[in-house]
Amino acid sequence: MKRNLLAASVALSVITLVGCSEKEPELTTSIQQASYGIGLNMGQSLLQDGLEDIDTQALALGMEDALAGTEARVGEEELMAAFAELQSQAEERATNLSTEQLESNTSFLAENAKREGVITTESGLQYEVIESGAADGAQPQASDVVSVHYEGKLTDGTVFDSSISRGEPVDLPVSGVIPGWVEALQLMRVGDKWKVTIPSDLAYGPGSPSPVIPPNSILVFEMELLGIQQDDE
Repeated sequence: MKRNLLAASVALSVITLVGCSEKEPELTTSIQQASYGIGLNMGQSLLQDGLEDIDTQALALGMEDALAGTEARVGEEELMAAFAELQSQAEERATNLSTEQLESNTSFLAENAKREGVITTESGLQYEVIESGAADGAQPQASDVVSVHYEGKLTDGTVFDSSISRGEPVDLPVSGVIPGWVEALQLMRVGDKWKVTIPSDLAYGPGSPSPVIPPNSILVFEMELLGIQQDDE
């Protein structure tokens, strides 16, 4: 019963949105906010799949028809052909963007490597020391859990994640993070604060955990190794 009420309420919200597209809907009730959240999640998913060319009015109309149980306005064969064309366009766009990104990455890393204080490891990881801990400070091993403060940025300065802004460090297993972090953490000593530039192949590569991080992105972290949990046990 509750599911039917929710579906009916969401359908009403969609119909109202389509019928009054000139007026921005209010987002004050739980149903309005939940409906907005559904749309937000759908939009983020479409962006992540490279389908940003969606016609939002047609999308809302399709939702209205589905929730109302009315007959589809476009035949199944036409829909399949349209889906295939849209997917093909998205894949072509993604390939072009990926190629451009990789070319840009090569140039960025080459220039960054020339900066004073930047050290490039055999894997291509780049780091520079901001602050040093004790010379005899402990170094993590792959089996350790460490406490870290960090801020992650794209090469254009966009911050995509930050324990610093949250005001709370994170505890994480050294072996459970991206390869660039695994390598950097095992080079650091407790108390070290580094700026680490991670090539895309040591980060997320062509995949991405979030729409905020484009495929094949270089990630730049300011990270501080606060402690190793194993030392306290």
